[in-house]
Amino acid sequence: MQNYALLYKSCLLNVTESRVPDDSMRFSLSPTPLFLPWLTSWTLLGLALSFRPEWLAYWLLAGGWLLAVAVRDAFALCIRPPLQVERQILPALPLGAWQTVRLRITNAQQQPVTLTVFDHYPTAAADCADLPQRVTVKPGGWVEVCYRLRPVVRGAWAFAPVQAWLESPCGLWRRDDRLGEPAIVRVYPDFAAIVQYIRLTSDQQEALLGIRRRRRRGEGQTFLQLREYRIGDSLRQIDWKATARTRKPIARDYQDERNQTVLFLLDCGRRMRAQDDALSHFDHALNALILLAYVALRQGDAVGVQSFGGERRWLMPRPGPGTLTPLINGIYDLQPTLEPPDYAEAAQLTLTRQRKRALIVLLTNLRDEDQDDLRSAVALLSRRHLVLIANLREPILDEWLAQPIHDLPQAQLYATVCHYLLLRERVQQELRHLGSIVLDASPQHLPAAMVNQYLELKRGGRL
Repeated sequence: MQNYALLYKSCLLNVTESRVPDDSMRFSLSPTPLFLPWLTSWTLLGLALSFRPEWLAYWLLAGGWLLAVAVRDAFALCIRPPLQVERQILPALPLGAWQTVRLRITNAQQQPVTLTVFDHYPTAAADCADLPQRVTVKPGGWVEVCYRLRPVVRGAWAFAPVQAWLESPCGLWRRDDRLGEPAIVRVYPDFAAIVQYIRLTSDQQEALLGIRRRRRRGEGQTFLQLREYRIGDSLRQIDWKATARTRKPIARDYQDERNQTVLFLLDCGRRMRAQDDALSHFDHALNALILLAYVALRQGDAVGVQSFGGERRWLMPRPGPGTLTPLINGIYDLQPTLEPPDYAEAAQLTLTRQRKRALIVLLTNLRDEDQDDLRSAVALLSRRHLVLIANLREPILDEWLAQPIHDLPQAQLYATVCHYLLLRERVQQELRHLGSIVLDASPQHLPAAMVNQYLELKRGGRL
């Protein structure tokens, strides 16, 4: 978890582990597999009485002995006080990354305890390994049970109390205890790329994820300082008045403009549910959004989010590095829905809420049937804002095009894919003619493409 410490440190300030006191220590007794052979043997002995009636006394004696042992064993298990179990897990977990969960089991009794442990993790939201486990706790000692957990769905998820099967001293009975306290854990997008970006040096940051290196000094729009002319500087940077006063070449340094606004329009419609690998297109879009938000905040810009096509949320654009934490907490549990995206409604809401010129980053998955709706929305937004459309391209399309053609069905599939891509390219060309910028990238390459395009716009002064 060290790779996520830098970002989680701020997230954990807004996350508290919800604990609800257990209503009662309910438990139930059930026979173990060891008890069933004894009971079966005694029953078979009773069937043998039809052939050997003189064995009746032995059968009754055996039954009484078995009953006495079973009752005493059950009573010893019932009066045994419950163990203490403490779950050790971070209240914020990254999506898709294996984490280690620790269960500390303490035995305050004067005799050893053997039990089987199973932690009731949210089965619909995570994969689990190394459960259940059978352990023995020494008198007055403790053991630590570790298992691995991988969240696969973002959101707030509940852990139920730990289930422990305690074995009786003779091993004939098993008691089902629910120990410990329930807990709420938040699953955030996996921002491993952001953590790596933070930890690297400035030179390494530009190479991360394929971000292209460009000259930054002297190419912005805001004046920074005067300095001596160096070989390689553009002639447009020369300040002729300062050169005349000092009688040596003086150049102007510029920096990227600050105090601008980047507003993300996040599509939560049904197309974002598409999934090519372990993450859905929506999860990839969230990862790209968070990375670009971090870069933009470091550039001095304000960042906000508006979701559409499902649950509608509005996070007002705010500047400063401290904005990243509330932004992540505001969108970490968003999920794609079965609704179609309404681009026109999203454009109207954006113009109502964001009047100052901004860079509008539309994260979506385009189709050729979106031509009319999206074209009107982009035309409306482009009157006041600069629109960047980040389109998620399905990698399976490129894989189909790269496959060799051996028969008619493969040829038909190839032609269908080409026709589909041609129609979508026409839609993108129409959107470019309206003044918007269109990125068509696979989910894995989307973060780098968005950061590259943003830095290019900043250096070109188009905002």
